[in-house]
Parts: sequence; structure tokens; C-alpha cells
Amino acid sequence: MDNPDNKLNIFAPLANQLRPSALDDFVGQAHLVGAGKMLRRLIDSDNIPSMVFWGPPGVGKTTLARIIARMTRSEFENFSAVQSGIKEVRAVMDKAELAQQWGKRTIIFVDEIHRFNKSQQDAFLPYVENGSVILIGATTENPSFEVNSALLSRCKVFLLYGLNAEEIKTLISRAIAHFEKGMGLTVHIPEKLIAIIAEFANGDARVALNNLEMILNSADQAEGRVTITEALVQQSVTKKINLYDKAGEEHYNQISALHKSMRNSDADAGIYWLTRMLDGGEDPLYIARRVIRFASEDIGMADGNALLLSVAAYQACHFLGMPECGVHLAHAVTYCSLAPKSNAVYKAFNSAMEDSRRLPAESVPLTIRNAPTKLMKELEYGKGYEYAHNHDDKFIAGLQCLPDSLADKKYYHPTNQGREARVKEYLARLEELRRQHNHKNPFRG
Repeated sequence: MDNPDNKLNIFAPLANQLRPSALDDFVGQAHLVGAGKMLRRLIDSDNIPSMVFWGPPGVGKTTLARIIARMTRSEFENFSAVQSGIKEVRAVMDKAELAQQWGKRTIIFVDEIHRFNKSQQDAFLPYVENGSVILIGATTENPSFEVNSALLSRCKVFLLYGLNAEEIKTLISRAIAHFEKGMGLTVHIPEKLIAIIAEFANGDARVALNNLEMILNSADQAEGRVTITEALVQQSVTKKINLYDKAGEEHYNQISALHKSMRNSDADAGIYWLTRMLDGGEDPLYIARRVIRFASEDIGMADGNALLLSVAAYQACHFLGMPECGVHLAHAVTYCSLAPKSNAVYKAFNSAMEDSRRLPAESVPLTIRNAPTKLMKELEYGKGYEYAHNHDDKFIAGLQCLPDSLADKKYYHPTNQGREARVKEYLARLEELRRQHNHKNPFRG
């Protein structure tokens, strides 16, 4: 609820009482509404397009939409994804078309637009296309995944960020002044306690103001003075809000951060993102599976123990569960982060898979086929095959194991990292034995 006169409404949450009605009072998002920035210019020129505000909770998406409606002298209609169906959407659209005939513009604000289903979102499309309404959607989820592509293509997406500590401290100071004026009381709160409230809000202005309101209502009052103590603040902000959605974008952002931190040999960052995910409620077995994948994709033959340790961490997670298995995951993440890196096995697999799908399905060379029956032997299955263990090098230089069209193909190219350097030397020795062989492939043809 807007409160342009800044009057205290004891029934409204403090966050609603302080909702600004002008851009000059809006805190945060300077990259959008600061002087000369794009959204500010669009608002000032009264040339607002349909748009989507994408950002975490409590950063001003709804407030900004209301300010735009007020500054552009537009009618404002608020939709709820839970309460509004297609019938309600079309009724408001008809009303907007009528208003347009009288020269009035309508802004449709859809909070949590990602909760509208495809049919509901499609209902907005023709009205956005013909300019009957200006749609402002707000979402905490990635609109690329959650908003219909046809509707999204007609909207400008603006990314909003969590507020920094100084911005939240500004809001807290305003709220205290507002409380003092409305209640006729003086609030005594040390600056360090304001900083604690701001820090633990984790960029969410609504969380900060709700915590402050609870603190103000719980504090001791005497002789017109409200005293805020450190003990009271600590009781109110015991834990930061960990923004994490196991089914949403943050799930993929943070597992990507974990993977890339390990790839960059940054054990500290790897452990941090691991704990962020676990603290957010992620399944430890999911993380363990990703670490196992990493052990072969990014370490491979450079350190074969990485795969063994990662599988062991998975088993520990399966046996123990949380919270005990967290340290085992940290063990695996640390090992993988500090292990020598090679993606040679990963690249070899992808290259071979590409050939397998792209090229004709050639037959297995006769020499390395099995011959369990007399007919197969008569057809020369396995003819000329030699048992590698009968040779000192355990290697037959003239034996071709790939199809003819791929006879000289090399998929695996070892690096000089870790133990893979020894593998590289071994392969070079085998290649030299091939070159010394009198005939490149005596079994071919």
C-alpha cells in the first residue's frame, strides 16, 4: 500500500508504510534509475515499454512498478498469480481497452509472473501486442525459462540486484525516523546494531524492515525512549536467509560455481559453494554425483585417485547422510580442487561419440572378433590374432583395433599434468614400436 503522506498506519507492516511514491525516494538499483540511466530516461520521457523486473526478493520490484504508474499517470492494475485466472485477465484487459479509448493508459503489474501458467501468460499477449496495456512482470526466477518466449520477446528485461549494506542502512534509518515521528518516541540504537541488521538481511529490504519492526516492538520503553540492545538484535537475526531454490536458477548457478571453482584449483571457493548448497538444503548425493563427474571430466588420468575418492565420498553420503557427510564432501572437493587437471579423457570421449554418431556403423575388424563357433572360424573371425600377454611389451604393433576408415584416428591426447605425463611417455613408446613395425598394418585388406 502506498503511503505518500508518510503517515503511520499501525495496522500495516513497516515495510509497506515506508514504500516510496517517487523515484527520488527509491533506494537501490542505481544502475537502472540513477541519473541518465535507461529506465530513468524512459520514465522521465513517459515512454514506458512492457517490461519484466527480474531479481531476488525485497529489492523493490513492486515498489518500482507503482512509482512508474504514478509518474506516468497511468491506471494501475495488480494481478496475483494465485487468485487470477484467464477470466479475470480478460475482464481487466477489456477495461484497459475502454480506458485507452478515453486516452488513459493502463499498467498491468503481475507479481511472480513465473507462477502464471502458459494459458494465463498467453492471455496477455494480444493486448501487449496492440498496445492496450503496458505489462510489468516481476519474477525471482530466470524469465528465459519461466516466461513464454512470445511474451518475453515483447518485453524489456531489467535485472535488479540485492541491496548492499549501505542502502539497507539508509532504509533502516528512515524507518527509525518514521517510527519516532509516528509514535512520539526516541529510539536509541548503536550504529553497529544497524549494521548487523543490514548485513543479515542478505540484500532483502523487506527482511531488514521486518526484523527492525520486530525489534522495535520487543524493545524496552521507558520515559519516551526505546532502547535497542545487542542481545535483542541477536535474537532477531540469528541466521542469514540463504537464497537457494533446489528447482530454480540458483541451483544451477551454485553447482556451476562449485564446478568452476574446483576446475580453477580454488579449494576455498569450492568449499564455500559446497556449504552454501548444503545450507540451502541441497541433496548431498546430488553434489557427490557432480564431484564424481568432475573427477573424470576435469582430472581424468592426471590423478586416477580423484575418481576413487569421489566415489568414496558418495558412499559416505549414502551411509551417513547430513550433517555428518558434509565433511566427506569437503574432503572430495578439496582433493579435486588441488589435483592436477586434464580434460583429455573427456575430450576423447566426446570426439569418439561424435564419430560414432556421424560416421557409418562399420564392422569390427575380423582379427579382433571372437570365434566361438566353427562357422565363425571358417569365416576367419579372429584369424591372425595374437595374445598381447605373450609379448614382452604386452603390445602387438601390427594389430589394428579400429575400423579401416579410422585406422589412424587418435582420440586420446594426454597432457603433461600429474600422472598423465607418464601415460604420455608410455603412449609415445608404443607409437615408436608401431613405426618400427615393418608393415603398418599387415592384417588390413
